[in-house]
Amino acid sequence: MLATSSDVFAVPFEEIAAIIDRTPEAARQLASCARRRVQAKESDGSSNLSEQRKVVDAFLAALQSADFERLVAVLDPDVLVRIDEAAARPGAPREIRGARNWAQGAVAFSQMARFAQAALVDGSVGIVFARAGKLSRVLRFTIGDGKIVQPTSSEPARLPELELAVL
Repeated sequence: MLATSSDVFAVPFEEIAAIIDRTPEAARQLASCARRRVQAKESDGSSNLSEQRKVVDAFLAALQSADFERLVAVLDPDVLVRIDEAAARPGAPREIRGARNWAQGAVAFSQMARFAQAALVDGSVGIVFARAGKLSRVLRFTIGDGKIVQPTSSEPARLPELELAVL
């Protein structure tokens, strides 16, 4: 049976295709591939997507509410954030170390979080930012011991290279 919309949110693949700048057929294929990856990872236990989802959901909820302490709680104390050159302001640091340092900066950008939702990014749980249906940024996370150890941001030029699926 050929699906006409994504599984969870019943969003037509045509809309998803516009958001991720792909054809509807490519969006269907990405969703199918993502489902296979999720099933394979859940069955072999190599990666606990459910646990990743809990951490990412906690991060997203804290970010959306601009709750500094909840952000710090979900981040590894030694979190390392590398800022993509395309995302950095001139003269701004390219690395941020420490949960409190990154949480402080993240709170400043919390308004952007209202356009964010959890998604499968290259087989792992991450966050996509799409304002007015236009994908603008993707965050992927390295997670260890129930905390975010290293976030990675993908800028607009790199978005077509990613495999994305709405959770």
